[in-house]
Formats: sequence, structure tokens, C-alpha cells
Amino acid sequence: MTPKPLDLSRGQILGFRRTVSALDARLPAGSDSLRTAAWAGLQDSMPRAALLSIHARVAGTRPESWEHPALVQVWGPRFSAYVIATEDRAVFTLGRLPEDAAGLKRAVDTADRLEAYLDGRRMTYSEAGHGMGIPPNSLRYATTTGRVLIRWDGARRPEIWTVPRPDVEPRDARNELARRFLHVLGPGTPSGFSSWAGIKPPRARSAFEDLVGDLNPVRTPIGDAWILAGDEPAFRASSPAPTDAVRLLPSGDTWYLLQGVERELLVPDPVQRGQLWTSRVWPGALLVGGETIGTWRRAEATVTVQPWRRLTPTEREAIEAEAAGLPLPGLGGPIRVCWDD
Repeated sequence: MTPKPLDLSRGQILGFRRTVSALDARLPAGSDSLRTAAWAGLQDSMPRAALLSIHARVAGTRPESWEHPALVQVWGPRFSAYVIATEDRAVFTLGRLPEDAAGLKRAVDTADRLEAYLDGRRMTYSEAGHGMGIPPNSLRYATTTGRVLIRWDGARRPEIWTVPRPDVEPRDARNELARRFLHVLGPGTPSGFSSWAGIKPPRARSAFEDLVGDLNPVRTPIGDAWILAGDEPAFRASSPAPTDAVRLLPSGDTWYLLQGVERELLVPDPVQRGQLWTSRVWPGALLVGGETIGTWRRAEATVTVQPWRRLTPTEREAIEAEAAGLPLPGLGGPIRVCWDD
């Protein structure tokens, strides 16, 4: 019997998400903390975005932390560059492997051709694609086989190489990917999972059907959804963020990697939503006291902050301190904050 839906408030939902994402209090440095920070993957499409996402969640983050042995880079959800935990490679690759015959054949054939061409070498994906006589971007299709890794430092084209396929069934990987989505971005729906993971709606629905015994229905301010049953106590116990918690989240951070109506829960004001989720490159999100209260952008060592409300002197000092601590390499000088308010 399906349990009665639990009513969840906006505050409970955001409180839960902040807690599981370690955005109220940073985790101690170490491999376990890096894996927790990357539980739903860390988008890295903007240079060093994943590094800044790690910094927002893990204490002692250094410029080289994104290259820790506990982490690897892949073309992840929606074929974007992602930093993920090394041991979670199957989740973010095989979990998206197409099930239709044409899509599956394209993925496997591309991986086979790439492996044969590279023959143990590493090179840029552009060199590999041109050498194989195919558009370099088409090599991204091979990533869903779990056999392709990349390295992108933000300055040059990504390097690419092949590795053995993870010994995990694609269906199991897909279901675990759905669990990750629900744990970090829940409550969620099959439609939301489909959009976030970049998989077709029927596959997203199948994952929720497979997990139905582990899911509880909920009612939220933006509609009916599902949470992991094991997460219900944490939703009920969620609490307001510390008022002094300040984070500068990079473009594409998991905190606001949302689509459609889900954005309304995070940012109720439509004008502010338009400023955060632009039609071009998204700015970073300013998180203060548990709320998204503005945007920020960086040009070399200058961070420009555009708050959506009046800030107290203490909040401004905390934001400037957070900006000064961003672990970015090669800036040539200390970071300074410019206020656009």
C-alpha cells in the first residue's frame, strides 16, 4: 500500500538539500568528503567550476583538489564535463547507456573505434576525432559505455583515453543514478530525473518504477513528487541554515542545476530567476544564510557580486572573505570584490 503523501514545505526541502550537500557546514578534507561532495556529480563545463563546488563543500580545498585520486572526469549528464568520484564511474556513465538498439550501437561502436584508434594513447578529443575521420564531439557518445575518461584543465581541449568497462549492470547503474538525483535534488519526479540526467523519459520512468518500494510520495509547494524513504527523517528534521553560512557557488553547481517549475521553489521571484538562469552562460549563485540572494561573476581576480537585497556590513565582510578564499590558481594577485548593487 502506498503511504499517505507527506506535506513538505519549501523550508524543509531547501534545508534537506543544503544538509546533504554540506552547504551549511563544510566537510573535513579527505577522500570520503570528496565523494560526498560529488554524490550527484559536479558539473565542470565552466573552467574549474567543479573545483569551486568542492570548495563550497569541503574544508581545505586546494587548486589541485579536482585532480585528487578519489576523483575523475567524464562526460556526464547531458554530455557535459563532470568531476565524479572514481568509484562511481559506472553510475554516471553506464547509468545513461541507451537501451534502444540504434543508440546502444552508436555508443558501443564509437567506444570500440576510439579504443582501437588510441591503442593505449592519450590525446585531445579533437585530435582523436579528426584522426578517426569523425566529428570530435561525436566521441561523447562513447562515454555512456563507461570506457572513456577525460581530463580538462579549462585552458586546452580535453584529453581523452579509454579504460576497461565497469563491471556493473547498466540497469543497476541507472537506478543508482536516480537515487543520487533524489538524495541531492529531491523531492523529484521522473520528468525531472530525465531532464537532469539527459536520458529519455521512458528510461527515467522505468527507474522510478524499479525503485518504487524505496520511495515515499510527497506534496510540495510546486506539486507532487517522490523522495527516498530513507531520507524522510532528514526532511522532517531539516532546520534553518546558520545565518553566517556564505557560499559562492559556480555556474552549473548542483544547488541550482534545475529546470522548469523546480526553479520556482529555489527562487520564487521571476525577475531574479531570469538573472540566475540566463539564456547564455549562467552566473554563479550567491548563497547566504541558506537562501540564494544574488549572483556573481569573475574576471581574473575580480569578483563582481550582484545581491538581490540590501546586505548588512557583516554579510558583505563574509562574502568578501569567502571570495578571497577561492582556491583558484594563476590569478596573479589577491581576489577583490566589486559590488553591483
